[in-house]
Amino acid sequence: MIRALHEWCTDNGYTPHIVVRVDSNTLVPPAHIRDGQITLNIGSLATNRLVLGNEAIEFQARFSGVTENLYVPVAAVTAIYARETGAGMGFEVEQSAGLSSQAPASPKTASAATTDPNSGTTPSTDPKKPKLTVVK
Repeated sequence: MIRALHEWCTDNGYTPHIVVRVDSNTLVPPAHIRDGQITLNIGSLATNRLVLGNEAIEFQARFSGVTENLYVPVAAVTAIYARETGAGMGFEVEQSAGLSSQAPASPKTASAATTDPNSGTTPSTDPKKPKLTVVK
């Protein structure tokens, strides 16, 4: 479902974002975690080597000018939505399995904030919660 909504966003010129519940199996920059969650831009302009797998989402992204390897178990994704419209879908959070052997080696673990891929900076205020609407 995540791949389908990512494709829908991309095909319609929208920027896909995912909301991730961070746990010990999630590798994201810890400085950007808010309330145990992180919102990530997974658009083609914000990511490198994006792999939307069945078990995990893996990619590289820049945070404050530094390239980071990210690993997000699919079970930890709580929502995917289009930044411009808020249209998307929420998911029930499952307990994610341990890191796979393909997970990037990084001492960093995660939680939540939004980084603007164009500026590479994090907004000084907490981001607004996305408004999800049903896509039919």
